[in-house]
Amino acid sequence: MPQLFSDKAGKMKKLSINGRFLFLALDHGLEHGPRDFNESNIDPSSIIGAASKMRITGLILQKGLAVHYKEHYAKKVPLIIKLNGKTSISNYEPFSPQITTVKEAVEIGADAVGYTIYPGSRFEAEMLEAAGAIEREARDYGLPLILWSYPRGEAVKDPLSAEMMAYAARIALEIGADMVKIQYGGKKEALRWAVSAAGKCKVLTAGGRAKSEEDFLKEAKDMMDAGANGMAVGRNIWQHEDPVGIANSLASIIFGE
Repeated sequence: MPQLFSDKAGKMKKLSINGRFLFLALDHGLEHGPRDFNESNIDPSSIIGAASKMRITGLILQKGLAVHYKEHYAKKVPLIIKLNGKTSISNYEPFSPQITTVKEAVEIGADAVGYTIYPGSRFEAEMLEAAGAIEREARDYGLPLILWSYPRGEAVKDPLSAEMMAYAARIALEIGADMVKIQYGGKKEALRWAVSAAGKCKVLTAGGRAKSEEDFLKEAKDMMDAGANGMAVGRNIWQHEDPVGIANSLASIIFGE
């Protein structure tokens, strides 16, 4: 049995500024392959190395990047280890198997762990079962759990509808996650309803595909006005010509400055 820790509240505080969260995500290499990268950011050290200059409160990595590039972020930026992942090569129903354990994440030095589920997929039962086990283990270690909750699959007609956004958020609360990352459909009232459905589970929104700087920052403000607790952003930061600059502009919005 793992040693029991009780500092989850301390970890949550470490991952926030003014009670809000801004995470830089770099789990795209496994999920999307090299298509999201160019010559300036294909080398992970270029992004991870810049993270300490950004006003972010966490860095999301798969275990391979966390191990190989530790010198770039250790003791500089809190670490969030993604426990599961999939490629974009197959056309099967969405399913993201666990590839890293909570214990491994602790040994690497994680301050939190993340896990993706796809409600509506025909593999939903397996993912919910795994999420329940991960929540129990993370709780034993005193690590916050961030649940990526993305309704997908043949049964889901509109994953960004108000109903699906709220359902995605509520699932995370019911499972016992500390934070849930959902996709924003562009309607503030729908996001407000999702935040209400999430209860005490903190709601983070995804950055999504790269947008113009003006549209991205406006959308971020709208999401925070609607009650979101923060964002987990990848491409809209590290595909930008000035990743540090756009991250710090985003931080000013999220942290209420």
